[in-house]
Amino acid sequence: MAIIHGGQLSKVAKQFGIPEQEWLDLSTGIAPFSYAISAIPEKIWQDLPTISPSLITAAQQYYQAKFCWPVAGSQQLIEKLPSLWNDKNSAIKSGKIQHAYLPKVGYKEHQRAWSLAGYQIHFYQDTLPDNVEKNSVVVVINPNNPLTDTFSIQQLTQLKAHCQQQKALLIIDEAFADIFPSEFSFVPHLTNYNENNNDSANDNDNEYDDLIVLRSFGKFFGLAGIRIGFACTTETWRDIIKESIGPWSINGPALFIAEQALQDRQWQIEQSLRLEKYSKKLQELIKSHLPNVSIKANALFITVFLDNAASVYEKLCQQGVYVRLTDEQNALRFGVGNDQQLQHLTDVLNKL
Repeated sequence: MAIIHGGQLSKVAKQFGIPEQEWLDLSTGIAPFSYAISAIPEKIWQDLPTISPSLITAAQQYYQAKFCWPVAGSQQLIEKLPSLWNDKNSAIKSGKIQHAYLPKVGYKEHQRAWSLAGYQIHFYQDTLPDNVEKNSVVVVINPNNPLTDTFSIQQLTQLKAHCQQQKALLIIDEAFADIFPSEFSFVPHLTNYNENNNDSANDNDNEYDDLIVLRSFGKFFGLAGIRIGFACTTETWRDIIKESIGPWSINGPALFIAEQALQDRQWQIEQSLRLEKYSKKLQELIKSHLPNVSIKANALFITVFLDNAASVYEKLCQQGVYVRLTDEQNALRFGVGNDQQLQHLTDVLNKL
């Protein structure tokens, strides 16, 4: 199953015969404002990467997670999870059909991973599944990419109870959750997280073990290229993930930068306000040039639904503007841009 993502500008530039440097690339949901990287000590470059206790503490506090572990981008874990789940779940017998429940519209790498592992895929969209098979897998993308739709804590809590009953693995992909208030995330509901005491006496870890929340780092912090993310989960899965990725899969500079950024609360507040401001600017721009379309939006990207999405995508590419044509080819996803990028987009839309 070939999957087309945002990015891959070189391929698109070659297709339309326009040099890469002349393109406006709004094809991803990565913040156009990046966390400022301070000088990286020479020792970080010379030493083998070390996942330090201070990084884990910073991540625990930022995500409100009792147990978490860094990975080389959440994509690394998405690819590994089918084999890890099969190894962990002794009830899965070789040759027996296994089941995975995923949103029909969403990040397709989840579907690819479970399909390649031989799982039978069941799709849902607006309503979470409430009748899953024993020992199955349920994937929730919250917020959805590219639809922006969200599920509430109450809805996810009900799904968690059902998955527990069915001994199913629940995966919640919160790649874009940083743009929401902390109460949006399901991470604190994995365990009884206590910011002042990570060994709370009210720990209920054994109540339901098979739950993983994936958190992306690069999107909100505008640093997708350093390839780091975090798995927030239970103690058992933390240990499984830690063992499976090996000692050096995340480079030292990425670990250093992430630790600094996760602790910089003032920058995080400013980034949230900045992204909200520019998302609104982008929405107003689109509405003024495409007044009769349906728009769904969050602070990192907006999705524009229109009957001739493929045609508009083609016209934009001919003008050197690259956005994401959805897999269903009924919508275009525009990443939020800065002032210069929005002016460029305005000039192109005026021509169209």
